[in-house]
Amino acid sequence: MNINTLLHYLDLYGYFIIFGFLFLGIIGIPAPEESLLFLIGILIYHHNLAFIPASLSAIFGAFIGMLSAYAIGKYIGSSFLLKYGKYVGITEERMEKVKNKYRKNVRKTILFGFYMPGIRQISPYFAGLSNYSFLQYLVYCTLGTILWTLPFILAGYYAGSTFHIDPKIVPYFGLFLFFLFLLYVFGSFLIKRKRQAKE
Repeated sequence: MNINTLLHYLDLYGYFIIFGFLFLGIIGIPAPEESLLFLIGILIYHHNLAFIPASLSAIFGAFIGMLSAYAIGKYIGSSFLLKYGKYVGITEERMEKVKNKYRKNVRKTILFGFYMPGIRQISPYFAGLSNYSFLQYLVYCTLGTILWTLPFILAGYYAGSTFHIDPKIVPYFGLFLFFLFLLYVFGSFLIKRKRQAKE
């Protein structure tokens, strides 16, 4: 997505397009969320967007996406997985094991999972599947959403004010973050393997 496309969509649909992109990205439909947030910050600096409506659109898009995924996991996911999961090796026993592991780290996963591509999409579904307290989920979901969206928007704003950034290269920022995430996962896997070998 380049800047001309985004500006065109913004002209047509206003701030709803920001809400829509963040909502779709959270529920699992591929969307360049980090790149978009960073680009929003740059566009705010260049006065193409207003800070408060753009930020609120991003926050509410991600937040409503998190709530929707939680509801799907809670009210649809479990029965759906049990009915059709057997065809891909998902049994009730295996699902319970995953739920138990998730419950141990649920707060950290909800709060900081936003920064991990893939985890932020899966986390709300598993919170619903695990019947995690909705009120607690609401608190951590709200904090996590704000702590994820605003820093990226502010980073884009201050980067735009400090450096000359061609908006056309901003979408590659998300790819760079995903690459760093893969390096982290691979590094963690190697460290774990070494520890197991020593034991």
